[in-house]
This record gives sequence, C-alpha cells and structure tokens, in this order.
Amino acid sequence: MALMIGVSGIRGIVGQTLTPQLAASAGCAMAKFVGGKPIVLGRDSRPSGEMVRNAVASGLLAGGSDVIDLGIATTPSTAIMVTERQAAGGIVLTASHNPSQWNGIKFLTADGHAPPATMAQEIIDILKSESFSLADSLNVGKMSSDVSTIDVHVNRVLKVVDVEAIRAKRFKVVLDSVNGAGQPVARQLLESLGCEVTYLNPEPTGLFAHTPEPLEENLGELCAFAKSANIDVAFAQDPDADRLVIVDENGTYIGEEFTLVLAARRVLELTPGPSCANLSTSRMLDDLAAKMGGDSCVHRSAVGEANVVETMKANKCIVGGEGNGGIIDPRVVYVRDSIVGMALTLDLLAASGQSLSSLVAESPRYELVKTKMECPKDKIARVLQNVQAIFSDQKLSTIDGVRIDWPEGWVHVRGSNTEPIMRIIGEGADQATAQELVQRIRKVVDSTD
Repeated sequence: MALMIGVSGIRGIVGQTLTPQLAASAGCAMAKFVGGKPIVLGRDSRPSGEMVRNAVASGLLAGGSDVIDLGIATTPSTAIMVTERQAAGGIVLTASHNPSQWNGIKFLTADGHAPPATMAQEIIDILKSESFSLADSLNVGKMSSDVSTIDVHVNRVLKVVDVEAIRAKRFKVVLDSVNGAGQPVARQLLESLGCEVTYLNPEPTGLFAHTPEPLEENLGELCAFAKSANIDVAFAQDPDADRLVIVDENGTYIGEEFTLVLAARRVLELTPGPSCANLSTSRMLDDLAAKMGGDSCVHRSAVGEANVVETMKANKCIVGGEGNGGIIDPRVVYVRDSIVGMALTLDLLAASGQSLSSLVAESPRYELVKTKMECPKDKIARVLQNVQAIFSDQKLSTIDGVRIDWPEGWVHVRGSNTEPIMRIIGEGADQATAQELVQRIRKVVDSTD
C-alpha cells in the first residue's frame, strides 16, 4: 500500500516508493500516449512537489511533449487550463488528502477531466511496459510557464453566479486551506465576491497544520473559530482543493454530503434538470430533485470521479459530484471543484436570504454508516451474487458492486480495488436504522463460503 498504481493514477511515499525514476517514466508514458503533444502540468504545495515536477517534466520533454508549467495549482485549476490552452492532456502532482510525505501523479484528458478507466489503463500499461518513444536532440519538448491560471479559473466561476447579489451581502467567511494549493485562487474568488474573509492555514507550504482530509475530527480549529466569531459560513479545502466541506454560522460541521446538495440546489433552482452522483452518495440529492420537479432527476454512477463525469456527459447532467465534498459544475470544469462549490453556496445564501443552518434544516436528514470487512478477493464475487439473490425483491443497482434501496434507506456494498476487503456504506433516517441495514449485508458476507 506504500505504492498505488492504477486507473486513478499513482501515489507513493517520496524517497521510498515514489522515486524520480518512476515520476520520469510516468512523464514518458503520458508523452507516448498523447503522441508528443503539449501537456499542462500543475502541482499542489507539498515540499516534494518541485522534485516530482522536475522528474515528470523531464519525462514529458524526453517524449517530445511541450510542457506548460502552472507551478502550484489546484486540481480543478489545472484541468481548466488544459482546455484553456487546448493541450493534449494534463498532469496534476498531488496525493490529495494523504499526509505530506506522500505525493502522486494524476492524469487528465484533453477535455480536462479524469480519464475513463480504459484510457487510464492504457497509460499505466505504457508505464509498466516502458514502451516509450524518446525524441532525439532536435525534437525534445520545450518548457514554458503560464501565470494566468487563477484569473482564468475565477473568471469562469464568476460567470455562473449572481456576483452583485453576493457582493451586496458582504458575507463574513472563514477559509481553512490546510496549507495546500487552494488558498490563492479561493482568496481571489472570495474577495471578488466582496466577502470579508479570515484565512486559517493559508500559506501553501504543504506542511499541513492538521490531518488534511476535511473530516469533522480534523476541523476542530475551524469549527471553534466559526463558533466564536460572527460569521456567515466557513469553508475547508483539501490539499489539491477538489473537495469542499462547509461549517455553518454556529460552528457546526454540516457534513461532506451537504456540499453537493447545497450547490446542486442553487443550480437546479435556476435550471431544473438531471444531476448525477455515485452510488455511495446520500439520498438527499434524490429528495432535492423530487422537490424541484420538472426535468430534475438523479443518475447514479459507479464510484470514482471519472465514472461520475462519464455518466454526466451521457445523460447531459447540469450538475453532479460525490458525497466526499466534491461538486462538479460542467459550466466551469468536469472536475470536482471547491472554488465553484464556495461560489454556489454563497449564491444560494444570497438568493434565499436565509442562514446556512436554516437551509440545512430544510433538507431531510440522514445518517451514513461506513464500514469495511476483510474478504478475500476470490470471495467478493460470491458475496455480491448472494446479496443480489437475497434482496432481489428490492430496487438494485449492480453497476459497481450492489446497491440495495429500501423505503427506509439503502446500502452499497463493493469490493476494494486495492485491498482484500468489502466496503459497506449504509444510510438511514437515523444511526440505528443505518446500522441495521449495514448489518443485513454483514450477515451475508459472514454466511458466504
């Protein structure tokens, strides 16, 4: 587990499993995949970022690809610049919410989003087989930089909200960027929207002030500050700023699932239409779509951002995302984006005239239970077959493991792609109901030979 190479990219521990040789080879593989065409390169703020950037860039250049270097940039910002510069693809150097000793390499398509599994696997196969095509001395790539990233990103986001209405409210905001890549672009957005902002952990040092995943147990400083100050909303980003978590005016952590719900509510209020979330995301989005009526409906995808995007495109969804704080607005970029999440939340607050806590109170509340069980890989398929058979009288989805929907809640069970475990996520109106639904599946796992 100290090195992960798969369709979601590469992650490893710098100096141990993520080596300069591996990073350079990843660059060579991407150059081969795009036929030596230009690639946009961005990185989060980790101390190892410059080293990994140089190694990946050397591989890209050796493969004949010109490199457009963005320096420190968020994942959504990098994706936007792929389309802005009409590049053949992009690479983001980030290990997301992993500790700072980790780093990673994410690939992006020419359309500026995570590659579908088949495309990602093709890049990984080139990497593993080392079937590179190296350019000669006259045809190696050239390196250039682009300093317009923040302006381009913020300008795209400002076009999808009512800027004047937000400015008129003079919202008081707290932002915790956990010393990641997100603060500079978030600062420009929030100040463009006339917000009075207090910044926590703003310096992009990559030396994370707390555990970087934006979960309640890691956001004590933010919640305490929000509770003691007179604010309207508080935001927390992860290191590459593709996830957003929201804290209300009372300092209450409202949960990752609400990011998508609040942002989607504002989008659907203005233009009812189809939305998308993965199978492990809360039923709150379905409740919202039913309330909005018209063409509003929810399409479900397999877990993984690339799968969400593929489903959104296939069904012309106007908004989508995942329950981990990821909001995707295709008007901006087909990547989870904390920046557009902040803007849409502020737009909703301005349009409604309500406090954040009152908006949250209007949504049906559910409780999620996430658990996992050891399960040998050769047993996972049998477990999933038994789950389907036992609960065949319920609404089932089998596009990614099995999701069972009962009137009182749902459970999603799937095998891990990297470990011999079953992941089981359940949701109900309260904790006891969610636990009981999850227990139904645990019994099937235990009883399967």
